[in-house]
Amino acid sequence: MTRRQMLGCVADDFTGASDAASFLQKAGMRTLLLNEVQEKITALEQIDAVVIALKSRTQETEAAVKDSLQAVRWLEDRGASKFYFKYCSTFDSTREGNIGPVADAVMEYLGQRYTVLCPSLPVNERIVREGRLYVKGLPLDESPMKDHPLTPMWDSRIKNLIEAQSRFKAIELNRDRLEMTRKECEAWIGEEGKKESRFYVIPDYADDADARNIVRLFGGLRFLTGGSGLLEFLAPAMQEKTGRAAKSSGDKKAENREPGVVFAGSCSVATLAQIKDYQDRGGLSCRLDPIALLDGRQGREEILDFILSHPQKEVLVYSSDKAENVKEIQKLGRERVAELIEQTIGSVAAELVKRGYGRIVVAGGETSGAVTRALGFDAFEIGESVAPGVPIMIPVENRQVRLVLKSGNFGQEDFFARALKMTKGEKYNE
Repeated sequence: MTRRQMLGCVADDFTGASDAASFLQKAGMRTLLLNEVQEKITALEQIDAVVIALKSRTQETEAAVKDSLQAVRWLEDRGASKFYFKYCSTFDSTREGNIGPVADAVMEYLGQRYTVLCPSLPVNERIVREGRLYVKGLPLDESPMKDHPLTPMWDSRIKNLIEAQSRFKAIELNRDRLEMTRKECEAWIGEEGKKESRFYVIPDYADDADARNIVRLFGGLRFLTGGSGLLEFLAPAMQEKTGRAAKSSGDKKAENREPGVVFAGSCSVATLAQIKDYQDRGGLSCRLDPIALLDGRQGREEILDFILSHPQKEVLVYSSDKAENVKEIQKLGRERVAELIEQTIGSVAAELVKRGYGRIVVAGGETSGAVTRALGFDAFEIGESVAPGVPIMIPVENRQVRLVLKSGNFGQEDFFARALKMTKGEKYNE
């Protein structure tokens, strides 16, 4: 048996981090999720993978690079031997974006000449074919992601997306070449990248067979980048190499998880459908009205009063709306509106946990970040998944609480009903 390898994963937002952690846990890695770098965490001998959640997706580029390098150094100092930069499977980024600058900086810091870009997550119908990223059969820039309020996607060819924000070129690796031997791959890489000091390789990735080939060809790299899909195949390859037995962390039983609340801030098509499903089932809901928040007619106390007046009921609190309505509201000041919604939801969630609410479900990356910051939990064990990429999380600081944080586009239509049932420790029957 060789010395164990610990995987250090840096994610560009919190739901992306929980997504990554869920796939690592599913693959049998004992996984710890941290909300930003936590200097107080030192004992990691029993941990196979550490995932650090940053907020670098929409940060200023300089801050995103600084925070990402700090996270990589922290992981390296605590024994990580392999690193993974996790971003969204829809390559969420502005044209100026942070995926390129962060990947550039980490590649240079680790002294690596090239790495891969693998955003695919086939289980959620995000695949790369002939260098282009498709979402549920549509090119990325024709999918609902073209209307994302923070990171509207303007192209589907990953080479164009990365080269617009990176200092380095990208090379596409079509599917027919994935069957190469490692020696043939090294020769191909040497020829294609001979004029570049550093560069990226974009392999086609449409199914599990492609993922296995990518890990076979590139799994030896110290630094890789991508969505969560590849992690499910990278994890067992690492454990096989070290002889470490896989072990699932599972869910730890809690004594009291009642009642439960859902917060939805995402305006994605998936989240809007999940809200409708919840309401169609007769679920109790309360809409956060951005205009009412701005003029003071609605706020933290009004939302709390509504929830607390139904003490035995599960409640959905949502600000989600159709894209065209969101654009109108954003005319009042996009950052101001978003910040006010997030502060309100975060404050309400924190007060509810103080009052004994033990099940919190959140839809939307920015909303999830606001809730986790307000709750003040910094480290999480990973339990079973409600949907691919969406685990139940147990705060190390309060193991009676169950958190489910999902990216807006993730999850089944009945996701909220499913999450509320599973966080009680009960089986969900479809």
